[in-house]
Amino acid sequence: MARQLDEQIAGRFPVGRRLRVLDVGMGQGTQALRLARLGHQVTGVEQDAAMIDAAREALAAQPEGIRERVRLVQGDGRDTGVHFLPGSFDVVLCHGVLMYVEEPDPLVAGLARMLAPGGLLSLLVRNGDALAMRPGLFGDWAGALAAYDTTSYHNRLGLDVRADRLATLTATLAGLAAPLHAWYGVRVFTDTAADDAPIPDDLDALLAAEERAGRTDPYRGVAALLHLCGVRG
Repeated sequence: MARQLDEQIAGRFPVGRRLRVLDVGMGQGTQALRLARLGHQVTGVEQDAAMIDAAREALAAQPEGIRERVRLVQGDGRDTGVHFLPGSFDVVLCHGVLMYVEEPDPLVAGLARMLAPGGLLSLLVRNGDALAMRPGLFGDWAGALAAYDTTSYHNRLGLDVRADRLATLTATLAGLAAPLHAWYGVRVFTDTAADDAPIPDDLDALLAAEERAGRTDPYRGVAALLHLCGVRG
C-alpha cells in the first residue's frame, strides 16, 4: 500500500512539495505518521477511541518536528464537511473503511469534496468481485458458491460487512469528478495467512511478488482488497 501510494503521489506532485493530507479512518495512524515523516502536513480522523489513543501514543514518541505536522481529530469520516472546508487537501486517504459503511456513496462524495483540483483520493476496499476466493482456497465450497452472488461477507473480526465492485466504484468516482486514475490489487497471494502468522524470512521476495501481482492482470482482479486512486478534475 505504501509503495503504491508513494508511486501515485510522485506522479502527481512536484518532488519536495509539502502536501496537505487527510487520512479518514486512520486507525492507529500508520500511514499518517509515515507521511508526516516524509514532510507532509497530515490530519488524521478516527472514530474509535482505542485507535485514536494508540495513534496519540505513537505520535507522542515522534520528534517534535513530526508531531507539529500531525493533527488528530476524533470523529466520523462522514462529517468531514463539519470540520474542513471543501478543497482543503491535496491527498485524501480512506483505507479499510468503506466495508463498514452501509451506504458508501455519501462518504465517498464527502471525501472527494475535500480535494483541491488535481488532488488524489486513495481508497482501500474489499474486492466484491473476488469474495469467493478466500472460502474457496480454504476448501469451503458452500461458502465459495454463496459468495458469487453477494457483496456481503463475514470478516475475521466476526462482523457482517460489505465489499465494493470495481465497476461500481469506477462509476461513482467518475460521477464525483474524481475519475479513477489507477488501481491495484492488495493481498493477492497472502489473504489466507493467519493474523498472527510470523514474518517470513523471505519477506522481501514475498513483497516483490505481491507488488508485481497487484499491478498485473489477471492477478490483481482476484486480490482480497483493491486500492483505487482517483484524481479530482
